[in-house]
Amino acid sequence: MSPANQYKKLENRLAFELSRFFRGMRRSVSRFFNKIVQTGRQRFTIMLIPHSEKKIFNFKLSLFSLIFLGLLLVGILGTFLVYTTRFTGLSNMLTTKSATLESSEASLEAIRDELFNLKQTAAKFFNELSATNNSVGFENPNAERVASADGDISSFFAIQEHDESLLRELADLRNLADSMLNSIDTLKDISKLQESTRQLLADLPTYWPVQGHIRLTNYFGFAEHPITKLTYLHKGIDIAKSPGVPVYAAANGKVIEKKYDKGGFGNYLVIRHKAGFSTKYGHMADVLVKEGDTVIQGQQIGTMGNTGLSTGYHLHFEVRLGSQVRDPLIYLRMRDSVNPGVGAG
Repeated sequence: MSPANQYKKLENRLAFELSRFFRGMRRSVSRFFNKIVQTGRQRFTIMLIPHSEKKIFNFKLSLFSLIFLGLLLVGILGTFLVYTTRFTGLSNMLTTKSATLESSEASLEAIRDELFNLKQTAAKFFNELSATNNSVGFENPNAERVASADGDISSFFAIQEHDESLLRELADLRNLADSMLNSIDTLKDISKLQESTRQLLADLPTYWPVQGHIRLTNYFGFAEHPITKLTYLHKGIDIAKSPGVPVYAAANGKVIEKKYDKGGFGNYLVIRHKAGFSTKYGHMADVLVKEGDTVIQGQQIGTMGNTGLSTGYHLHFEVRLGSQVRDPLIYLRMRDSVNPGVGAG
């Protein structure tokens, strides 16, 4: 047999075998599905028997119906579980949000209380600022913002009525910020005035040369001399306190005289100040500066003593303007911080 005939025969054999294989597969699949259909068509009877047994309910269902009902029940249960889980999560989230909202409302209420207190404090501040402006002669840029006598805080801030409380609070804060900004220039002017006043007072003999609780044992003016018993002009004041307490310069200046006068002021100093003023400090125990030294107001220049013609420990303090003596209390009382407890001995 020729090779061509052999190849043709082999090809036909292979085609026959493949055809038989697929026919067998088709029959097997067909039998499988037929068996499934036959099994699924099997019917089952479900009987519901009441306790009274008067009437019995019968239900005939195929296997397919039972499988369908089972899948339907599983789907319903699965859906119920999914939505139950979601509902629980949403419920927890809602509870958390509610707690957060309550906390935020409490915080907001506390902020509103603090804002109300701030507005009351601001009203007092602007009232005091207005009084200060009037006392120093400055114009008051916040006069229209000052609270009325009946204590209406809203009129102080000129707040426009809003339906929403949050907008009212924001308006309060904006108006308060504007008021504070408008007050900056005034406060700067007051600060400059205070600095100028401080400089002026530092150049004038306004600082008490002895600090703390003191006694004035002799005043400026005509008096009887404690030793000679003669009437004379006492040109200063006598300040008594404990021996060795510090003595301070009454103003900025320069030491122009430092001497010892046995029959008079003992250890004494004379300091020259601006505007023609000079001060004298007598009967000191120790002198801590020398002629030519520059001193500043409040600098210690010595200690209290009983040197010279003196009957006890004290400081004799004089103020001169040019060649004329002045009552030192006129200048010492120019400061608001006059020492408490000062009085005649």
